[in-house]
Amino acid sequence: MSNRNMIFMILFALVIFVGSKSVYVIKETERGVLLKFGEVVNPDIQPGLHFKVPFVNNVRKFDGRVLTVDSQPEPFFTQEKKALIVDSYAKFRVSDTTKFYTATNGEEARAMGLLAQRINDGLRNQVAVRTIQEVVSGERDELMEDLANDLRDVVKTELGVELVDVRVKQIDLPRDVSDSVYRRMNAEREKEAREHRAQGQELAEGIRAAADREVTVIAANAYRDAEQIRGNGDAEATRIYAESFNQDPEFYSFTRSLKAYQESFQGQGDVLLVQPDSEFFRYLKDSSGGK
Repeated sequence: MSNRNMIFMILFALVIFVGSKSVYVIKETERGVLLKFGEVVNPDIQPGLHFKVPFVNNVRKFDGRVLTVDSQPEPFFTQEKKALIVDSYAKFRVSDTTKFYTATNGEEARAMGLLAQRINDGLRNQVAVRTIQEVVSGERDELMEDLANDLRDVVKTELGVELVDVRVKQIDLPRDVSDSVYRRMNAEREKEAREHRAQGQELAEGIRAAADREVTVIAANAYRDAEQIRGNGDAEATRIYAESFNQDPEFYSFTRSLKAYQESFQGQGDVLLVQPDSEFFRYLKDSSGGK
């Protein structure tokens, strides 16, 4: 290979190398800044294909989408000096690329760390002026709204990011306190359950006693009515018998004697000792009864 061809190939490779260093692309999801010897000369490069001066200009790209910083759970003290473990997260996006680059050197992880630190400081201040009840349920939404309002201007000025939202994921008591609270709550629930059982048993006994009393009253009334009906029936039967027997007293006497004979001589070994002229044999001697 001749020296001329070698020089041509070297120049061609150099052009390709310089050209690759002169062209860059900014995506729709990215934000970029153009630097000249480390100084920002274009803080907001629009998406698309761009050119730069190799070895003079440098381009730093940042994610332009909404990012999430998940803070580690931290202990905070309430107004009553009670400890709470608060777990939170925040949504943010890069708004001022120049400020973001100078504050974090363009490092996303560093920006998240600084933002998480400021969120924890804000949470500490917000929790310190509220009671446990207010933090857990009463003013939880207000707490997050106040925290976001306090931090928006600060993080935009210091870090060059827009704070979209701040949310508290979870609020817990410390381990030793939560165990104590759980035991107390368990004891209270058991006490309440015993009270409900006692009230239920008392109510059941009252219902059972009322039912037994009602059964006794109903049975007594039924027995009274039955005896009255039975007495009225017996009286009516006696009246009917009396009227029937009064129509022919001799026939009534005759049927009574026959019934007495039947009941007296039911068994084969029955023995009856009476006088032969006894009234018992009145109709055996004479069917007319002595008339």
